Amino acid sequence: MKSLSLAALLFALAGAATASAADLCSVPEAEWQPKAALQAKLEAEGWSVKTIKVDDGCYEAYGKDSAGNKQEVYFNPKTFEVVLSK
Repeated sequence: MKSLSLAALLFALAGAATASAADLCSVPEAEWQPKAALQAKLEAEGWSVKTIKVDDGCYEAYGKDSAGNKQEVYFNPKTFEVVLSK
């Protein structure tokens, strides 16, 4: 019974994490900044950007930060605010 409850809790938390990016990135496309602007911002912060794509209404950036750590981060496409980091 404990394992079933734990599995249900983990499933619920995973769903909440997925939904949070979509909820925080409900910006009309007309208000989005270009991907190139996000890439320039990240590179100025020392990132090595591998790719930036759109996922759930957010920009999802993959790369390495200035310390060389792999990053997968969701950004608000209007403000470039970090909304989720994996």
